[in-house]
Amino acid sequence: MKNVILSADGDRVVYSVPDDVADNLDRYCNQFCNEWLHTSPNAKKYRVEDVVCYNEADFIDYLNKWVFPDKPSKPIKNLGWIEFDNPLPKEYENCPWFNF
Repeated sequence: MKNVILSADGDRVVYSVPDDVADNLDRYCNQFCNEWLHTSPNAKKYRVEDVVCYNEADFIDYLNKWVFPDKPSKPIKNLGWIEFDNPLPKEYENCPWFNF
């Protein structure tokens, strides 16, 4: 398990996720928000008329339920609001990150 930082235009949260997710974070996040949310019958609750409503916690639920149920991801630390041009805390500065 490796740490990543996820946000949805709000607080940045550090999550522990399977290594493959951390190593390919953009691919997993884009698959979730550009494909799965729009096409999977299991994602119907996220679709409201012509838009999808979700946040980073929904991505973690997706990983835990549909992609890696045997390697559950979990929140580690809420870093709070950090402007995108501001540095991350030193201990997390090398973590992959994605903003939904």
